[in-house]
Amino acid sequence: MTTPSGRPSEHSPETTAHPPETEDVLATAGASPGDRARSVVTHRATDSPSDDERRLPRPSRRSPWNRRRDRIVAMALTVLCVAAGVMVWLLGDSHATSLHTTSVAPPRLATPESVPGSLAERWSAPSEAAPVPVAEGGFVVTASNGTVAGRDPLTGAIRWSYERDLELCTVGTAWSKVLAVYRKDAGCSEVTQLDPTTGRRTAQRNGDAESPTRLVVDEAHVTTTGTRLINTWRSDLVKTLEYGRVPAPVNPERQPRPGCRYSTVAAGGDKVGVIEHCPRETGARLTVLKAAGAEADEPEQVFSALLPEMTAQLVAVSDTHVAVALPGRRQLFVWDDNGTQVGTYGLVPGTDELAAVPESGAVSTAVSGEHVYWFTGSHTVALSRDGLRPRWTVEGTVGPGTVFAGEYVVPMAGGIAVLDERTGATTRTVAVDRRGYRGPVELETAGPVLLEQRGRTLVALR
Repeated sequence: MTTPSGRPSEHSPETTAHPPETEDVLATAGASPGDRARSVVTHRATDSPSDDERRLPRPSRRSPWNRRRDRIVAMALTVLCVAAGVMVWLLGDSHATSLHTTSVAPPRLATPESVPGSLAERWSAPSEAAPVPVAEGGFVVTASNGTVAGRDPLTGAIRWSYERDLELCTVGTAWSKVLAVYRKDAGCSEVTQLDPTTGRRTAQRNGDAESPTRLVVDEAHVTTTGTRLINTWRSDLVKTLEYGRVPAPVNPERQPRPGCRYSTVAAGGDKVGVIEHCPRETGARLTVLKAAGAEADEPEQVFSALLPEMTAQLVAVSDTHVAVALPGRRQLFVWDDNGTQVGTYGLVPGTDELAAVPESGAVSTAVSGEHVYWFTGSHTVALSRDGLRPRWTVEGTVGPGTVFAGEYVVPMAGGIAVLDERTGATTRTVAVDRRGYRGPVELETAGPVLLEQRGRTLVALR
């Protein structure tokens, strides 16, 4: 190895120390640059090499990786690295996830001026993981067999999809996003947030939600229901509240009543309410918590009240009030934020109907500008938004209803009824052929399309 000047490098394997008798042949001070570049170092020796020998290139040191054994080792290491990468991909979440987004804008949907005089089925799709119809961002969302799909409201064609090789626990909407909860490990612990206009994944977290569960949503938070534990998240899916039997708690003493069982949950006004059934207590307990306290694992209680009977249903939580149905008395109790009972109202539905505990952990309700609509099983009760006072009750319904074309409609056997929101009077009815289905019906709208969730199937009507 030589330096740019033509001199051997001090690191070259051919360079040896000069013996005392070695003399350098150096260019004179007046030599030209070309002459200096051609200067060489000679050594005095007994047997001097010939000119031909000096012109032959000297062999370099052999690389240790040129040996056959070393090449085999390098190849084996490469194969092991590739195999490890393949195993990580095969066993990891990335391999088990399929995401297809869209850049196509959703169709323009014009809302009709009034409820049409006739409605017919346009399309239907399985959606057993969605307790209610989901419409957000111009698309209709279905949830079935591990796949969340954004569909064209008019045709049902799939525009985007997100698929996991896991069971879907539930799907809902919050903060103009779609939330999909998957079953992983012991419960419904994987929460994924999707952009409804493209299907793009925007956030993902692991939690401790139980199975079965349902999402209860207010303006700023979403809460998962459960019989032993409830979790609450804010819009970036950071947990703000966990209440109940927390798995592997860091500070167990922070939970006030970890041994209680829960029946129904509701949320509103940055608060979460829960009906608790605790050992050695003579009645059910209503507890209202802040949705976001100082520490997620240390619940901050707004108030808690022992109820006069065990069969209680939490109906609604508003900005200022909480409403609880007491089936044995056929009454609705209302509290304010200070924990003071401010109202007691009689209810039309019977005791058995009011006492039925929903498997999802949340009673069926819908919200409009003036009312909270509560479906009891065969009645729809309108509660005022300000004080949660019962305004009117309609009998013979199969769901809470929704606003469609500026009018409030409720599902009934054989069709839907258009109601006067102020009085609950039926102004007209529209027939709907449900092809023999006789169970509960949840409604939602997407422009001119009326969506019906009939058990495990979503149906689009127009």
